[in-house]
Amino acid sequence: MTESFQLCRTIVLGLIFARCGTELWLDHLNRRHVQARAGSVPEAFKAVVDAPTYARSVQYTLDRSRFSGIETLFDTVLLIAVLFSGVLPPLFEAFQRGLGTAPWAAGLFLFSVALALSFISLPFQWYAQFHLEARFGFNTTTPATWWLDRLKGTLLALVLGYPLLVMVLVLVERVGSMWWAWAWVLVLGFQLLMVVITPVLILPLFNKFTPLPEGTLRERLLGLAARTRFTAGSVQIMDGSRRSSHSNAFFTGFGRLRKIVLFDTLIQHLTEPELEAVLAHEIGHYKHRHIPKMLAWAALNMLLGFYAISWFGGRDWFAPAFGFHSGGIVPALLLFGLLGGVVMFWFSPISNRWSRRWEYQADAYAAAAIGGHQSLVGALRKLSEKNLSNLTPHPLYSAFYYSHPTLLEREEALTPCR
Repeated sequence: MTESFQLCRTIVLGLIFARCGTELWLDHLNRRHVQARAGSVPEAFKAVVDAPTYARSVQYTLDRSRFSGIETLFDTVLLIAVLFSGVLPPLFEAFQRGLGTAPWAAGLFLFSVALALSFISLPFQWYAQFHLEARFGFNTTTPATWWLDRLKGTLLALVLGYPLLVMVLVLVERVGSMWWAWAWVLVLGFQLLMVVITPVLILPLFNKFTPLPEGTLRERLLGLAARTRFTAGSVQIMDGSRRSSHSNAFFTGFGRLRKIVLFDTLIQHLTEPELEAVLAHEIGHYKHRHIPKMLAWAALNMLLGFYAISWFGGRDWFAPAFGFHSGGIVPALLLFGLLGGVVMFWFSPISNRWSRRWEYQADAYAAAAIGGHQSLVGALRKLSEKNLSNLTPHPLYSAFYYSHPTLLEREEALTPCR
């Protein structure tokens, strides 16, 4: 059994180091690739950005990459310390001695560990917002708003996430060996419910939404929705500028509860035809059923994840390899929560490839819906310029981290739509 413990620990440690090393190598590869093209604006982008803006985008990319490397090293050291220092098993035993083994107590243990780890990451989030983003003019939030957002997020996790976790643990206790299938149904149902209630109850806790005023833009967007038979209850503006100058647009909800949401910064940056093209792109995602496909893929991953937790939780070598005196689902849930990212990192090129394919489909739909690609290309160019996007990422780096094609790739794909 000792050999099984050591083999499990060695494999886990190897996966952690492999991910860390790969991330640092990809960052280094991308920086070299970007720096090699930093001297002047590449020919393909001279119509997109001027020389000063391109230089700022290069510097923004490099600074973010260096910060990402530091964060990766810290996260790796923290994960190794948490897993191999032996701090978790005594903490788990202390919870059991003080509160018992009821599902609510086990859930509180898991929630407390997650909360503690999230607190440790706060300095990095603070630096990214108030130093890195601020240095390039993107930060528009205040410390008070920043702290209030995190307080609201923690309270929502406590009100919504903790009871869900307890219900999963109740299923483990009462259903038996097939608990993982019932837990999957429970969590999937909860996620679908959140899709419905989030635009009504959750999003307004963080942002202010106001109806798009009467005028030519509203008529244009509603006309597009009617022309494409896209049902929407309202077109609303979100005060994204309260936190950042980055721009975005999305729709959320179902049927008459569906909202078309535009960041106020997006309206400031784009013309009306360009805003119509952006909305047409989002409608393209809807028409190609990308959201149900994404939910189905996430549901499959979650099902496999619950089964894996059940299987590993039943092995007498998995949890004890990390110091827990007995196996069980609670240590397995905790360990999978800590190690999930280490494993899923290697599958990111697959999910990103699908996501980029969907972006191409939505782009093509938008070009057809508005009768040409010029407005969409104009919107993409402006958004790349305003957001200081990396215009020349290394292809391998892009494969691991980019869910959207690059600007040049999207323009080339739209060429047949002329």
